[in-house]
This record gives sequence, structure tokens and C-alpha cells, in this order.
Amino acid sequence: MIIEKLLLHVLIVIAPVLSYSFLFESRKIGKSPYFLGILYGASASLCMYFAYFDSGLFWDLRYVPLVLSIFYGGPISGIITLTALLATRTVMGGDTLYLGYISAAVACTVPFILYKYFWRFPPRKRIYMSIIAGLWPAIVQLLILLSYLYMNDDVLQVNQDIYLYIAVFGIIQILAVVFGSILNEAVIERNLMKDEIRRSEKQHTLGELAASIAHEVRNPLTVVKGFLQLMEGEDERHKHYYPLILSELSRAESIISDYLNFAKPEFKKIETFSIAELVTELSILLNPYALKDGITLTHLIESDAMIMTDRNQLKQALINILKNAVEATPKEGRVSIKLIPDGEQVKIIVRDTGKGMTKEQLSRIGSLFFSTKQQGTGLGTMVSIRIIESMGGKVEYTSKIGKGTKVSVLLPLISSFEEETV
Repeated sequence: MIIEKLLLHVLIVIAPVLSYSFLFESRKIGKSPYFLGILYGASASLCMYFAYFDSGLFWDLRYVPLVLSIFYGGPISGIITLTALLATRTVMGGDTLYLGYISAAVACTVPFILYKYFWRFPPRKRIYMSIIAGLWPAIVQLLILLSYLYMNDDVLQVNQDIYLYIAVFGIIQILAVVFGSILNEAVIERNLMKDEIRRSEKQHTLGELAASIAHEVRNPLTVVKGFLQLMEGEDERHKHYYPLILSELSRAESIISDYLNFAKPEFKKIETFSIAELVTELSILLNPYALKDGITLTHLIESDAMIMTDRNQLKQALINILKNAVEATPKEGRVSIKLIPDGEQVKIIVRDTGKGMTKEQLSRIGSLFFSTKQQGTGLGTMVSIRIIESMGGKVEYTSKIGKGTKVSVLLPLISSFEEETV
């Protein structure tokens, strides 16, 4: 009977994840910690309502929704779920009500503490952390239960199967936490994939539009530039304007070239080279640029790796990223480049001590006309991301206001550009 009840609880535990995923995902309310807190609070209350009562104790999975609520909804969501849990336990009453309060107060401490570090880890490690946090309430309940049993010998005499109940309860509680965490991570992964697909489609459309416009605009600009160069030596009155006009035309041509590069990056020379040498070269190249603003630029190479791609295009993309980091850093700040191995990839981490970015700004990174610089167009960052993605790589931005920004560039050790150049 206890197994049937606890399996029903597993379904109740995963109900909030399924509700969020299929019913409210596309709506703003689905992302609200208050809404998630209510969902998980209802789940915890239902677990207690359908609890298996034996030997004066309620056997249920009330703490699984609490752990999931704290980790995947945040502290606000966790507090709402905890409030619902305590309110339901108060209504249920009974001689062991005080044990329910003690258990809830102690059981929620570890999940709330671990939440500060939870989102710093990748999905697999987050699942492991959920298991650890799920074990803690089980241990707390077990210790309180054993204390209660030893203080009430008559309970042990009435039900000799109570230790079997404890074993079954512990196993199912851990399985419920694992299952709930995996489902939450699957929903997060699916949302990220959908965002990436939307971004790719938008960039593809923008790329085609940019290419067609750039080709049309470049030709008349070239003609205008040619005639201005011819006229430069003839009109003495306006001679001092010509260098400025030609400079602005060159800048316009450069922007158009960036648009074309974004539309379809051209890899003219595919070669195998040392990524460590490139990182060292970039550090030497941009060090004077950083020093003139009083910024320290350092580099650290943990391990070298050989990659095969267009070296010049990758160099230009990394220069754009590094220049952005230097320009975002105040005087006496620091910019660091770190090269580390990452399985079948190599990771280049650029970290600055600038003002950082908000979540909204981070979500717009790589979008046209978005830049944190006053006169920036966002085109340089967009082109850099497009070049690296065309190489089979990936660019990830993380930032915190007042702390700075970290850019992680992941590149495959073995590329397939030979097929693209055939």
C-alpha cells in the first residue's frame, strides 16, 4: 500500500513541471517564481493530502516539490512552497504536528544554501546537486523518525514492518528528486534550443537581406570614391574636405564588408595551427591598446591544441571580442585571456572587470544595432559570433553588474571546413 501511495506522489511531484512545460511555457506567467511556487506548493499539499498514515506517522514526498521549487524557481518560489507545506500540515494536525514543523524547518536549510551555487554548474552537475539536496530532507526525516520510534516503543511493537517502510520511502524519495530534476533540465534544454533556432532563423533572414543591400550600395560608393579622388587635385578651395569625405567613404565600405562577412563568412585559407600561438599573438598585439587606457591584459595557457580553420578570420573574431572587453573595462581594470582544454574542444575564456551587463542586455548580445558602447552598432560582435559558429564553434556570454563579463569561445579540435571549400 505504501509503494502505491508513494508512486502516486511521484506523479504529483512531476505535475508542476509538465504543467509549466505544456500549458504555460509560452506565457509570461509560466516564468514567474510566484506562479512556480504556487504550482509546487499545490504539489506538496497534495502529497500530504494523499499521504499514507501508519504508526502515527504520515508517509509522503512533500519535500521533493520543495527542493525542486527552491532550485528551479528560486528562493521566492521556495518560500511560497514551504508556506503551503506548513499550512497543510497545520490543517492536518495530529499528535506529531510538532515533528512536522521541526522536520520542515531543518529540511529546507540545505536546499536554500545550495541554491547560491546551483546555476553555476552544468546540467549534469545540477542533477547531482538536486540528489544531494533531496537526500538531506530524507536524512532529517529518518533521524526524527528514529528518535520518535525509540521514544515510543509501543509503535515498534504494533508495526514490525516500519523499517521496511523507511527503506522504501528513502529509495522512492531519491528517485522522485532525480526524475523531477531530469524533467526540469529537459524543459530548460528545450527552451534554449527553441531560442537558438529562432535566433538562427532571424540571422539567416538578416544575412540574406544584408548581402543584397550591401552589394547594391557598394557599387555606387566605389564610383563616388573614384570621382572624389580625381577631383581632389583640382578644387583647391575645398581640398581640406576631401580626406574627411574619403575617410567616411572607407568607413562605409568597411561596414558593408562586415555585413557581407556576416551574411556568409568566407574562409579563404584553411590551415592547421596552434591555438596557443594565436592567443599569445593576440595578447602581444592588443597589450599596447589596453595599456594606453591603463588596463592590464594578461594571458594564461593551460594546454596547447591544434585546430584547423581560417586563421585570419578567427584572429579577427577574437580581436573584436578582446577589443570589446578592453573598451568595457575602466582604468586600472583587468582583462584576461585563458586557454583551457575541454574534451574534444578547446575553450578560450576572455574575462574583464568592466561594469557588466543585465540579463536583458545579455539576451540581446549578437543582435544588430545593439551595443553597450555609445556609438556602437553591434555589428562587430555579431560578425564575430557568426564567424565562430561557421567554424563549428560556440560563443557563450555570462555577466554580472558591477563584476564584469566572461566570454567563452569553444572551438572543435577537428573541423570539417574541407568539405565546405570543395
